[in-house]
Amino acid sequence: MANYVFFENSSSNPYLIRRIEELNKTASGNVEAKVVCFYRRRDISHSLIQLADKHAKELEEEKENPTETELTDKQKHQLRHRELFLSRQYESLPATHIRGKCSVALLNETESVLSYLDKEDTFFYSLVYDPTQKTLLADKGEIRVGPRFQADVPEMLQEGEADERDQSKLEEKLWDPECPLTNKQIDQFLVVARAVGTFARALDCSSSVRQPSLHMSAAAASRDITLFHAMDTLHRHNYDLSSALSVLVPAGGPVLCRDEMEEWSASEAAMFEEALEKYGKDFNDIRQDFLPWKSLTSIIEYYYMWKTTDRYVQQKRLKAAEAESKLKQVYIPTYNKPNPNQISVTNGKMATVNGAGPGAFHAAAGGGGRACESCYTMQSAQWYSWGPPNMQCRLCVSCWMYWKKYGGLKMPSRAESRPRGHTARQSNHMVPMRNSGSPKSSMKTKQAFLLQATRLTKLARHMCRDIIKLRRAARRPFVPINCGAIKAECKTSTWSHIMSDIIRTVRT
Repeated sequence: MANYVFFENSSSNPYLIRRIEELNKTASGNVEAKVVCFYRRRDISHSLIQLADKHAKELEEEKENPTETELTDKQKHQLRHRELFLSRQYESLPATHIRGKCSVALLNETESVLSYLDKEDTFFYSLVYDPTQKTLLADKGEIRVGPRFQADVPEMLQEGEADERDQSKLEEKLWDPECPLTNKQIDQFLVVARAVGTFARALDCSSSVRQPSLHMSAAAASRDITLFHAMDTLHRHNYDLSSALSVLVPAGGPVLCRDEMEEWSASEAAMFEEALEKYGKDFNDIRQDFLPWKSLTSIIEYYYMWKTTDRYVQQKRLKAAEAESKLKQVYIPTYNKPNPNQISVTNGKMATVNGAGPGAFHAAAGGGGRACESCYTMQSAQWYSWGPPNMQCRLCVSCWMYWKKYGGLKMPSRAESRPRGHTARQSNHMVPMRNSGSPKSSMKTKQAFLLQATRLTKLARHMCRDIIKLRRAARRPFVPINCGAIKAECKTSTWSHIMSDIIRTVRT
């Protein structure tokens, strides 16, 4: 399917960005989507963000002709919200949590980064994030377009000018299309080479087991490896047919040429198909995890030969039949349920929002109260609570949708301009650290509460300091306090204060 969509897993958190691989129907009749996970900058650690910034800086420095205009602070800030990190992690999510489509593309160095800001719901990635190992790697599927991947064409040598290039590093000529042989003579030599290859397989014991029939041996001898050997032999002997024929059948017996299809065993072929099913055409991972004794060249060569076999055709038909039986699309109705973070007005009074209690926001519908934390507007058709309840921050409709889609605010908020120590204490309340790129906490918003202490309680804090240490008791909440001793102390202290007041009054 390969559709990029927004998923909502929390009413206050930004949307998740996922790529749908397939849709499956569960036993209960619900539809689940198997998706590939993408991560935002706010989802990874600060050290990895520094590594990603270093990688982006190196790419910028490698450009020979940087045409990128200087970005403003606002553009740089919003561009961080468009950057994603691909992962190899799969998960299943309910299809009912889909909130819309988006677009994710591999970073194209030939395009301006501003093109991503100009398009709505568009993201890019260049690095792969491993959530298990907590590592970032460059994606091996980069688009090799640009000045770094262009060949340097040297100037044409003048007639009589010496070629000072290192000949050992240049290409070697393997065939001359203007050779003295005719096409008929070349075809006849190739037929002789195939016949020698068939005879060589009949003499070889291992080949007789793999190709027990003459038809299979002849088919194996007609593969490209035999033809390449025959044409190379002709070229090395200056296209002398008699000399080349003598080399095809030396004194020790006919020459047997094998390609990767014949060299690989049946068990190795089965392991390759299993690895291809898991990793796709990621040949480095296939070699590392499944076939470490094979060279990368051997694996790639075998892959392209394997694609010409009946086995590949059968697997392709099976996959097509499986894809035909799976769900290809699902209808997702428009999600119009009210968000719990909406700030609503009930009977002229503000409703309780996000645990902040009545009166936390004043006259939101009428335009009063705090401004939008992002764009600082005072007018909005609808307001949404944002951040920790005790800070009483809110967003307008436009900035709220930006927050949900891109995981940040259009402009740095007032909450982020606080001192570092205070900001660190507020991180558990999910105040996003967009300037530094640090991740947002995934825990739920804490409910605010007020402890209304009585006067007697306040008095007890000062009168019983020799019995109870308040700081120590607060750090050990499960250790019981001797309430009887506190009451006795309070009564004794209160009576002594009364007697001292009486004596003071009598004396005066």
